[in-house]
Amino acid sequence: MPFIPHTEEDVRQMLDAIGVTAIDDLFDEIPDSLRKTDWSDLPDGLSEMAVTRLLQERAQQDGQPVCFIGAGAYDHHIPAAVWQITTRGEFYSAYTPYQAEASQGTLQLLYEYQSMMTALLAMDAANASLYDGASALAEAILMAVRANRKSRSKRILLPRTLHPAYRQVAQTIVSNQQIELVEVPFDLATGRTDQAALAEFAQHDFAALVIPQPNFFGVLEEVDSLTDWAHANQTLAIGVVNPLAMAVLQPPGAWGTTGVDIAVGEGQPLGVPLSSGGPYFGFMATRQSLVRQMPGRIVGKTVDLAGNTGFSLTLQAREQHIRRSKATSNICTNQGLLVTAATIHMALLGGTGLAQVAAACHAHCQQLTTALTKLDSITPLFPTPVFHERVLRLPMAPRSLLEALAQQDILGGFDLSADYPELGHAMLVCATEKHTADDINRYQQALLNHAWHQI
Repeated sequence: MPFIPHTEEDVRQMLDAIGVTAIDDLFDEIPDSLRKTDWSDLPDGLSEMAVTRLLQERAQQDGQPVCFIGAGAYDHHIPAAVWQITTRGEFYSAYTPYQAEASQGTLQLLYEYQSMMTALLAMDAANASLYDGASALAEAILMAVRANRKSRSKRILLPRTLHPAYRQVAQTIVSNQQIELVEVPFDLATGRTDQAALAEFAQHDFAALVIPQPNFFGVLEEVDSLTDWAHANQTLAIGVVNPLAMAVLQPPGAWGTTGVDIAVGEGQPLGVPLSSGGPYFGFMATRQSLVRQMPGRIVGKTVDLAGNTGFSLTLQAREQHIRRSKATSNICTNQGLLVTAATIHMALLGGTGLAQVAAACHAHCQQLTTALTKLDSITPLFPTPVFHERVLRLPMAPRSLLEALAQQDILGGFDLSADYPELGHAMLVCATEKHTADDINRYQQALLNHAWHQI
């Protein structure tokens, strides 16, 4: 957005209007000991052209590495039109106001977003929007405890195959409400949730079972049997999904006999750049019977007295704004811009385009796995089907290898040793539609010619 400076006369008129002599008077509550008065160490000012060149030179020092990391944040192609439209003024600064019907454009966009997400996830209703995927899971856990009328428990079954950050965030948010997260182990042979271990919980009361798809290892879980197990044991099923994968995989609303009760995840793969870690946005969808337990806003489509199409907030828990920790949600509009980008992204690609991107990601992951496992002592750790990430076993500590690759502008993967020490020297690698055959060959050659012999 353009910078428009105020003239000295503008500043003087504003100060006079509020009865202040100088701008410094606005900061008189700051102690003198904290104020900086000597600015002699600052360099002389530069012109716009000089500043632009300086910043470009410093940005180039970071290089342009090719990224094979994944692990919850994915380097996808984003059509230029997505953010060209998203950053138009009418979208860029538009938040859902309290007199929401006055902002028909914002409401229509949210309506289209929610419609697309329910279609993608095969669920009845979706909200808009949550902070990120991890906090969306925490909100789903809180919702499940409220909504499961067949359970008096405040205990949740949480697979160890779920993203470590999701587990940590959920623990931080729900522990203060005396909700217990019970870990479900995974099968070391398959990388899937251990259903034999899950059977041990069958005689106990749990409010919900969390089911990731794909899981953190990139492995596809046996979602049908897990969903049916949950419902057979009077437990709600919470699906945690990659939205792009849902374009080619069975959506959570179709898992098992009746589908999951709540579906959540991270929306970053839908038109949001990596951006050094954010901001991202979480999504949530549910079945009709639970819709009043879902936090956030739902936008509906209607007609006015003249028969003109209009949009309005058909469901919004006002108490979320005033009841603090007792509210059903801490949801707000801070992720509205990312939802806007995701809506435009999905509209541009359509269902066929999303499926083509997902298929390309899967194919490139297979190519990457084939190329890297041609090297001595690198093997796939799990034989089970994956989407676009895979765990590889290495002959040395991943950290040393990844540091050597980084020197060659290759972000080679995610070191699993801290979160999953039982896997030994294991690394998670990812491929998306952006990775070309040359990228994959460059990775292989970097291992073969440099890093492999230096470790």
